[in-house]
Amino acid sequence: MLQRFTLLRNVRMLLAAAAVVVCAVPLGGQDIYNATVVEQLGQVSVQAAGYFTPLSVGSAIRPQQVIVTGPDGYAKFRVSDGSTFEVFNNARVVFRENLGNWKDLLNVWLGRVKVFIQHEPGRPNHNEVSSPTAVISVRGTVFDVTVEDDDGTTLVTVDEGIVTVRNTTAAGSVAILSGGDFIRVFRGQALQPKGQINKDDLIFKLRKAAEEAVYRVLLQRRIGGSPIPGGGSAPASTSGDQGKTGNTGKGGSTGTVGTPPPPPGTPPPPPGGN
Repeated sequence: MLQRFTLLRNVRMLLAAAAVVVCAVPLGGQDIYNATVVEQLGQVSVQAAGYFTPLSVGSAIRPQQVIVTGPDGYAKFRVSDGSTFEVFNNARVVFRENLGNWKDLLNVWLGRVKVFIQHEPGRPNHNEVSSPTAVISVRGTVFDVTVEDDDGTTLVTVDEGIVTVRNTTAAGSVAILSGGDFIRVFRGQALQPKGQINKDDLIFKLRKAAEEAVYRVLLQRRIGGSPIPGGGSAPASTSGDQGKTGNTGKGGSTGTVGTPPPPPGTPPPPPGGN
């Protein structure tokens, strides 16, 4: 009888401990589903519960939050597996909208995103990006998704790897795209066959490259706010610099101690005889 009681007590203790562990795992593991801002320019906010919160480098976003960028906005985000995605200006993007499907990375409502999926050699990293008209499935690649209008017309372009594209508003087979391919998905229209997918469109590639170059230049300017050897301007304040004069020549001071003035000369002699 005593052995049976002891056994039941031990089983209950193990079950209680297991319940604590199971409950604690989601709390400790929530961060792996978040994304962190690693680059940011202009107006970038996250919308949650009807409120807009500005984002900056180091900010974290959680599943089901909406990323909103202004006319000058741009941000790059990193997720826990090392994959990154860029959100360009005038965009609205939902991060991990479907909580039950962790392959669901982004839902692009409007604007452009660029996605870089990381994967270990020989092990595909399945992710999906969706739009009002399309679902893009990837296995470790670099690609763009742009929702061009309120009707949900979606442009998918691939730089590296392979993606499959399915039109969610029309029947038909999927399109398989590889590096250099792109396709537009129109609401209610079947996808073009593989042979009709436009490839290596020079004008389009030049426009994309120019847009990305602008953001790279702006980011470099922000990072290069301090003087760079061989170029750039001096900082506004020279506090702490050694060997610089304190007088600016305009009645002000730069905040550093300059060369002390010379000592006064010999005073004149007193009036005669006194």
